[in-house]
Amino acid sequence: MMLSENPKRLYFEEGHHVSKDHLRVGDLIIHNLLSEPASVMDLPFHILLMQIPATAFIELAEQENVPSISELHYTRGQPVSDQTIQHIGYSLLSALQTPDQTNRLFTDHLLLALTAHTAQTYGGMQSIWRPLRGGLAPWQEKRSKEMLASDLTGKTSQQEIARACGLSVSHFSRAFRTSTGLAPHAWLLQARVEAAKVMLRERDASLSSIASLCGFADRSHFARVFRRRIGLSPTAWRKILS
Repeated sequence: MMLSENPKRLYFEEGHHVSKDHLRVGDLIIHNLLSEPASVMDLPFHILLMQIPATAFIELAEQENVPSISELHYTRGQPVSDQTIQHIGYSLLSALQTPDQTNRLFTDHLLLALTAHTAQTYGGMQSIWRPLRGGLAPWQEKRSKEMLASDLTGKTSQQEIARACGLSVSHFSRAFRTSTGLAPHAWLLQARVEAAKVMLRERDASLSSIASLCGFADRSHFARVFRRRIGLSPTAWRKILS
């Protein structure tokens, strides 16, 4: 995905010239790496590369019990305007720029969305975002919340939690939202804030130690998230209790 404009670009596949285009910010270029794509650009540029292995499409189809896809359909070398991938790309870029403030569940969520959207839009995979009649079973909801709350750093992957619930990743993600009203990464963020509130009531712990114990990157990250969720800084909220 282009992050800066580049008016001069020559594109080649398998050593043959394919196109010459003016690339604008947000343009998406789809490549099959087996075709040995190459570009000649004589101006500085910024780009976000997002690679989806073929195995990801196969695994997605197996999880959802739908036919897999063998190829993506697009015009070689031609820029595509895809707002969904743009939004995912910018969210991933933000996560990459602040990795210590991003939990793995959030990036898992984005990568699943990227794979599913690409498979359906450019591969013709049958829709997998069908409505659910119900959410998680009580034992699945309890188990998933326990796994999330036991690791507030967010290092536990969505795949691990889904596997513990006997579900595919995409099914688990949708069922969890149906049951709780929140995506797993959003529920984790809420759990961090609730854990912090308990520690703030104890008054002995410093804000830095609370931030660390609750999975925040540092004190400023803790304060920013807490204020956004509660409407007050941790210090102000603690004073109200006195």
